Amino acid sequence: MRTIARSSSIKSNKKLERKYAFDAQAFLDSAGVARTVTAFKRAEVVYAQGDAANGVMYLQRGGIKLTVVNENGKEAVVGILGPGDFFGEGCLAGQPVRMGTATAITPSTVLVIEKNEMFKVLHEEHGLSDRFIKFMLARNIRIEEDLIDQLFNSSEKRLARTLLLLARYGKEDQPHGVLPNLSEETLAEMVGTTRSRVNFFMNKFRKLGFIRYNGGVQINTSLLSIVLHE
Repeated sequence: MRTIARSSSIKSNKKLERKYAFDAQAFLDSAGVARTVTAFKRAEVVYAQGDAANGVMYLQRGGIKLTVVNENGKEAVVGILGPGDFFGEGCLAGQPVRMGTATAITPSTVLVIEKNEMFKVLHEEHGLSDRFIKFMLARNIRIEEDLIDQLFNSSEKRLARTLLLLARYGKEDQPHGVLPNLSEETLAEMVGTTRSRVNFFMNKFRKLGFIRYNGGVQINTSLLSIVLHE
């Protein structure tokens, strides 16, 4: 009885959180926030490494790939973003130029808020400020988890974790289950392995029923067993 009561309490709390959660999108769309909305085609660059960092972006629709190129011209994928994510926030920490490149991986709509306007909004609107801080903390945790993943886990487990994250696993307020249109080369860059290894494991996951191809890659939550397996 206690377990059932506790489960019901958790569900009720989640419903209340959703009911009273600050709606960042509605606020950013309000007339009081100076912003621009720009649509990007697939593979179109939102901003490039070295561009002036003069605003913060909020992804309304689509998907964004964040990449960095080193002095030797080698490119690394450092993140894939989905609807509801902020990016380009380095300007708030004093970065004068973009440290990486943001590219649309699907047709995307991006809301751009000028740096000074974002400072003003964060100072005046506590709801948005709380959400933004929560997002930044979650991103820092994700970066730490990625580092641990690279150091201690096999390429198979890293790929499984990457697929689950790309499918928005665990985010109740986001659609999940279908991957953005990513090549095996991009997945290999994100996982830190070769394209041939990614192809091998993707075929293995498909045969085991963890993923399926149906106009895109659909992820079954049972793929989590690979991540949890010791």
